[in-house]
Amino acid sequence: MKTLYKVSHSAYEALDKVADATGEAGEVLCKKGEQLRKTEQRLVKNCRSYISDNPLTSVSIAMLTGYLMSRLLNCDR
Repeated sequence: MKTLYKVSHSAYEALDKVADATGEAGEVLCKKGEQLRKTEQRLVKNCRSYISDNPLTSVSIAMLTGYLMSRLLNCDR
């Protein structure tokens, strides 16, 4: 009977450790997700600012990128 108690007690302790580790991992992922969201917002803001300040350059870059992508992805050669 004592052996069964020790085994079940050890199993509960292991389960508690796993639950704690899972909770900590969830918190870390939540913080990283928030950091990524803030980084994305900052990059979008910077891009909008650049496009507003340099409209001709932005259109030229977009056209060149489109042309190069169409050449790279063209399978009918």
